[in-house]
Amino acid sequence: MSAKSPEDRILAAIRAIPRGQVAGYGEVAHRAGLPGRARLAARILSQNEDPGLPWHRVLRSDGRIAFPEGSRAYREQSQRLRAEGVKVENGRVKRPRRTDTLDEALWGPGER
Repeated sequence: MSAKSPEDRILAAIRAIPRGQVAGYGEVAHRAGLPGRARLAARILSQNEDPGLPWHRVLRSDGRIAFPEGSRAYREQSQRLRAEGVKVENGRVKRPRRTDTLDEALWGPGER
């Protein structure tokens, strides 16, 4: 049995993003077991031709759509996200702060 290629792993991570949710390119790479490879994830996504891939669920790390504002792809991504119930304002999706530990995920940030 052969190991999955980085491309297969990235595409599988994108397919695993649930409807109505989003992930950044870096998160996709991390979930694919390729931490620090956000640019690879972006390149693979840009070259993909599978019409069933939920590409619209992948955003920049700051929650912004990566396409130029007003472009056809920008409008399409915004429409697809809104159709899934994602709130898009000025090309940006507000996302909750990422938690680094299970305790933070369950109980919120501690006192610092």
